[in-house]
Amino acid sequence: MYNDSHSAASHPGRTPAESQESLPPFSDGVTLVVTQAFGPGGDNLVGFSDVRFNGHPAITVLLRTPEGREGLVHLSPIHGDTRKQGFTDIAPGTRCTLLCPVTRRPLERLGPVDDGSGAVYHALYLTPRRSSGHAIALSDIWGHFNSRLVDDEAVISYWAQEH
Repeated sequence: MYNDSHSAASHPGRTPAESQESLPPFSDGVTLVVTQAFGPGGDNLVGFSDVRFNGHPAITVLLRTPEGREGLVHLSPIHGDTRKQGFTDIAPGTRCTLLCPVTRRPLERLGPVDDGSGAVYHALYLTPRRSSGHAIALSDIWGHFNSRLVDDEAVISYWAQEH
């Protein structure tokens, strides 16, 4: 659901609590934090709940599984951080319906992920104008960490990994 470059497993010697307390920045001190993310109705989903990651308010999305279970998932707003809280007892590989927790409308489809997984990107917008050129592209497959952060039509995720 969100990029997997800094999971607790990638930091041998750290306890799970230490991994959740501190997240190393990208090289050269670059850390990207999403401070606003808008659903299809224009509602800001950052800070929707009281959940925080390293002091930053979470991004909250409503998920529905194929068998009809649903719940709120709170995603870390820190790019590359895979931490989640809430409704997380979902089998890896499950295709989920991604919904706005305010309007319960599905997140808008951006298109297929080009990695052969069959996953589809859905949008959380970085501005209230809701442009696909300024968006978080979330994968709809649970455990598929290939989401993207796009601004001004450029994939910031790629830039952050290279710098």
